[in-house]
Formats: sequence, structure tokens, C-alpha cells
Amino acid sequence: MNNPSNQSCSVSIAATADLPSRFGSFKMVGFRLQGAAEDEAVALVSGDVNQCESVLVRMHSECLTGDALGSMRCDCRDQLQAALSRIGGAECGVLLYLRQEGRGIGLLNKVRAYSLQDDGLDTVDANLALGLPEDGRNYESAARMLDALGVKSVRLLTNNPDKVSQLEAHGVRVVERVPHVMEVHHHNAEYLKTKARRQGHYIAVDEVAAK
Repeated sequence: MNNPSNQSCSVSIAATADLPSRFGSFKMVGFRLQGAAEDEAVALVSGDVNQCESVLVRMHSECLTGDALGSMRCDCRDQLQAALSRIGGAECGVLLYLRQEGRGIGLLNKVRAYSLQDDGLDTVDANLALGLPEDGRNYESAARMLDALGVKSVRLLTNNPDKVSQLEAHGVRVVERVPHVMEVHHHNAEYLKTKARRQGHYIAVDEVAAK
């Protein structure tokens, strides 16, 4: 897990546009990031979130294999679509789409980690075997994006305690953690059990193990 540091990241809004989608109508806000591992990100905003409290927020890390290619090794696509549906139907909400492929290790390293998982390692040990962190993400840029949008406090859609603690460490008030557990099947059961057992995610291990 990452330990948040003193503020070292700044963001600026580079472009905005309307984005009608199958999940609702959003404003897409493009950000340029400085001092972060990634150099750009986008927010999909539903309603008027400026100076709003208890805004429904999802921080979603880019997953090409899941989001775009429909991989069943993870629950990323399901999480993205469920979050967009909930946020699109809310009075106000934000989805932050962060360019942090493979929990921050990058696309090619993610494929290398997949290969090690095929040989029997779990997601944590595969990353460590490559000399990489089990989770290399830092959410300071997300906190600064929420600041730029004028969000005062959030209800965070997540099962990951690190997201809550990092946002709070970077000055974002999290008034509620909203569970965001997806369907379990035989392709993603070990992935979800590793999240729960080794990374402390709020997922019922017994229910996953029964699948």
C-alpha cells in the first residue's frame, strides 16, 4: 500500500464536454496532472457537484483488459458499469477515471503478472515476483481533482480501505464508504479472495470461497 506524502501533485482542467452515455448524461472533465505518475485523467460528472456535500464518488483505475476487452479475470468492467449506472442516476456524483493500469504497474507489467498468475501465483505474489509493489497507486491526484471540481465531501463507492485512508490523508472528507461488491464466478474468485485476504478489501471471503 502507498503512504500518502505531503502535497506534491497539482491538477488543471484542460477541457470539458458533454458525454451522453447508456448510463446517463455526464459532463466529461479532462485534467492535466503534474507531479503524478500519470499525466492525464478524466472525471465524469453527474449534476452540479460544486460546493456539494456527500457526493457519490467512484475512483476507477484504468483496466484495458477488463474495461475494454471484457476480461473475466477481474471485476473491473462490472465495477465501472455499476458505478456509472449509480452515479448517472444520482442527483450528483463523480466518477474519476485514473490512468493507473494494473494497480499502477503499467500494461506490459500487468501482462507479465498475468503469466505468473497462470503458473499459480496470486495477484500480490505475481507483482512482488516482478520486483513491483503489490499496489503502486497513489490517490493524491484524485483528491486534487475533487478539489478542482469543488466537491466538499464524498460518499465513496469502494471495497478498498486504502482508497478511503489515502483520500482522507490528502484532505478529502469521506462521510461514508459505500460497498461495491460485484458478482463472483470461477474466473475471478481467486482474484477476489486475494483482495480480501491479503489486501484487506471488504469482501466476504466465505461467500467468495463458496463459488
